[in-house]
This record gives sequence, C-alpha cells and structure tokens, in this order.
Amino acid sequence: MNILIIDGQGGSLGKQLILHLRKALPGQRIAAVGTNSIATAAMLKAGADIGATGENAVRVGSSQANLILGPIGILIADALLGEVTPAMASAVGRSRAQKILVPVSKCNCKIAGTPEQPFSKYIESAVEMAVSFVRGE
Repeated sequence: MNILIIDGQGGSLGKQLILHLRKALPGQRIAAVGTNSIATAAMLKAGADIGATGENAVRVGSSQANLILGPIGILIADALLGEVTPAMASAVGRSRAQKILVPVSKCNCKIAGTPEQPFSKYIESAVEMAVSFVRGE
C-alpha cells in the first residue's frame, strides 16, 4: 500500500497525520510531499519514510499512490495561499488513489454536512478512515 501525505505551509497537518498513522499502522510505508521545503521537512521529522517537494513530486507521487491524505486545498488550484498549482490540483484529482481530505477553512472551501470541529478531531477521523482503507474494511 502506497500512502502519500501532501501538505503545504508549515506542514503541521501532514505532520499530525503521519504521527497518528505511525501509531495506527506501524511499519506502513508513508511518503510525504510538501508544496514547499518547510512542509516536507516537518513531515520527514514526523516519521515519513521518504519525502519530496514541489509540483513534479505531487504529480509523480499522486500517480503512484493508493491512498492520498491532506488538506482539502490539495484539490483546489491556488489554494494554501497559492502553493497548490493547477497542475498539482489536477494530478491529485486525476489520481486513482482513494483520497481522504481534511476540511481546513484556510482554503475558503466548506463542505456541507461537515460540522465544525477542532483540528484534532479531523485528524482522528482521517486516520480512522485511512486505517479502514488500508485494512480493506
């Protein structure tokens, strides 16, 4: 199973996802791609097995992943203060991977039916979904 975490800005969401996934799925290979080097470094420090940065890394990583996790902005061109390029958003959207997206209000996108929750609850929910997917549940 190829799990890919994509994040931008300071990488705090990706970092939290990786820390929680490491506990829930020990030994599982996790790749991290940051839209900038600071995000990539944060995710590597959190325990990602490999990491890369930038548009091409998102494109290649998305094409090889079975599961992609990240903020909802990775599907929206110019999100994360412009860090997500149209090519990045397209690559994630076109990927055959299962996508688990965390609703982050910084992307100016809200999902109807999704209650406002603390950030930690979104992380818990995303990790639970990822574990179910990896285990085929």
